[in-house]
Amino acid sequence: MAISRQRRARFSPDLSFVLLTALLAILLLTGGASREDVSGQILSRGAAWIAIVVAALFARRPRIAEAKGAALLLGALILLCVAQLIPLPPSIWHALPGRAAFIDPLISPPYLWRPWSLVPGATVNALFSLVVPLAVLVLASGMREKQKSWIPVAVLAIIALSLLVGLLQFTGAGIVNPFVNGTPGAVDGMIANRNHFALFLAIGLLIAPVWGVGAGNASRLRAPIALGFVLLLVLTILASGSRAGIALGVVALALGFAMSRRGMKSALRRYPRWTFPAIGAGIVALIAMFVLASFATGRAVSIDRIVSDDAGADMRVRGLPIVLAMIHTYFPFGSGIGSFDPIFRMHEPFALLKPTYFNHAHNDFLEIVLTAGLPGLLLLVAAITWWGWRSLAAWQGESVLPKLGSSTLLLILLASAVDYPARTPIIMAITTIAAIWLGGAGRGGEDEDGITSEASLPSTGRKL
Repeated sequence: MAISRQRRARFSPDLSFVLLTALLAILLLTGGASREDVSGQILSRGAAWIAIVVAALFARRPRIAEAKGAALLLGALILLCVAQLIPLPPSIWHALPGRAAFIDPLISPPYLWRPWSLVPGATVNALFSLVVPLAVLVLASGMREKQKSWIPVAVLAIIALSLLVGLLQFTGAGIVNPFVNGTPGAVDGMIANRNHFALFLAIGLLIAPVWGVGAGNASRLRAPIALGFVLLLVLTILASGSRAGIALGVVALALGFAMSRRGMKSALRRYPRWTFPAIGAGIVALIAMFVLASFATGRAVSIDRIVSDDAGADMRVRGLPIVLAMIHTYFPFGSGIGSFDPIFRMHEPFALLKPTYFNHAHNDFLEIVLTAGLPGLLLLVAAITWWGWRSLAAWQGESVLPKLGSSTLLLILLASAVDYPARTPIIMAITTIAAIWLGGAGRGGEDEDGITSEASLPSTGRKL
């Protein structure tokens, strides 16, 4: 009991940690949508600005150098948005690809200076949205080293809150978030897009196993809690109706097991060698049993959509040729960050018209090339190259936070191939945190109650 009280006393959260946790909670409530016209955007961005101001006045000075990779990428994206808003002389603007349709002397004077972006209002909105990752960068890099190992625990707690809402919706409770454009009756955990919600839960599948077995003696209590949490996450992903969520869940389970493997072996080192594979097989069998039971009772909406939906009728497939043609039209300068919706309506054929609209390309890599042109493509290549390079170093080391960052960013990259999760404020925040983890920030943390290394030996507490 004395040791337990000593550990609780040792954890004294600083202001940056409190602000980051509060910001994540606010983003869960208000930052679950990507549309610029929902009321939650005002609250999310307002909370981010307040967090930056409070941190600047009262918190420790952020050490941006420790998150250099994330800071450089975010800074480059901000500069690209600003550059697209600078008015250009008519001679230069008229020479940009795809601008001929906008040159009409009856509508606008030929001598008018115009910004690079065809929809400057959308680009301004994209620029303002970056205050969320900026706030997270400032807060996460301003914490003491021992506090940084607690960030995954805070993220896991926020995911647990979203899971709880999703479970209540699963039982038929009519919970609708007034701050986002959610669908009544959907299992979305206060996040408007079911694919983004499923990704959010899949990130929980990465953190929960590590939290469950990476805390030495505390793992004896945490491990069964983590296992139950994983089962709930899997069942809720199935109930969300996200087909992509199933694939992300499988990848997350594999990566979560890989990150916690040494911790589980350490906890079971006193038992026979067959104990570890037997427990692993039992966990897989238990998850499979619950998945089959969910499908048999008609609760696995995601699987039902895979079986019943016609992939050829999906707008992702039908709209792909139009998106590729648009890229050819506007490359290499792009149409302007955030401009996809109005620009697509100009090119949309009558065959694709329907009551709902195609708000994004549902492939963020293609949309970046379309709207940001060659500079966006180079920035995207730089970001993926940096992720791959840092991931190689992360998986060769012992610290779990870089591995967790690598795995989280991998899930977001995979999800971005069929959707646009990183345009949602809550996922923006998680992406920034994961990039900081991957960059190596927080490796020096020593608080065993947080998440710092792959395991602590139960008997000695020595780090592996």
